[in-house]
Amino acid sequence: MAGTLKEFTREELARFNGEDGQPVYIAHDGKVYDVSESKLWKTGNHMRRHQSGMDLTEDIEAAPHDTEVFERFPQVGILKPEKDPMDEHVPDFLLAVFRKIPMLRRHPHPMTVHFPIAFVMLFSALNILYLVTGNESLETSAFHVLVAGLVATPVAMLTGPYNWWLNYASKWSRIIAVKVFGSLILITLVLVIFWWRVTTPEIMLHASGTRVFYMVLTLILPIVITVLGWFGAKMTFPH
Repeated sequence: MAGTLKEFTREELARFNGEDGQPVYIAHDGKVYDVSESKLWKTGNHMRRHQSGMDLTEDIEAAPHDTEVFERFPQVGILKPEKDPMDEHVPDFLLAVFRKIPMLRRHPHPMTVHFPIAFVMLFSALNILYLVTGNESLETSAFHVLVAGLVATPVAMLTGPYNWWLNYASKWSRIIAVKVFGSLILITLVLVIFWWRVTTPEIMLHASGTRVFYMVLTLILPIVITVLGWFGAKMTFPH
């Protein structure tokens, strides 16, 4: 059957994006499908993330639904084998790995970044609870969470440049600038607070101007991590 189907180049496929009366085509695993009848693709954009007129093999392999959903739509062609221009900087052996394990392409940074987010937020919350209740175990737990955040933050910072190089060809932008400088501010704050707490273990236990300043730094952390998360989401969901 494949011999009777139209062969699409990536440039040809890109024209079928649902705009100007064009049908909505997507490619998966070398096959081109017409998904114009799908309510989820009627705008040419699925879940405000996946654009039609493209090869979505890697994206869909990592999706929560099975690829059997394509059997509901007619196959209108096959995708001519060629390297995606966006992947010119990626070695062939790495692309082969991604075809077998798609999550290694999209997920390392989005997955690891959740850990420092959780630890930083919890650290601040536990310190606030200590001030409210006077329960010293909460302050101790806050310090333990801070240590976990100190371990997790560099991991997230390392996977960030990896995904930036892989999926955005290291293209500089305002969002990248915010994430880079924001990450440096975050790790600096975490290190300063950690050092301060280690050298002055009782800093939170007695009311003083020093404790006030320590808490100010503690409360800046959630603000920084929220800004980083916001701009990270802008990259993942640009529309």
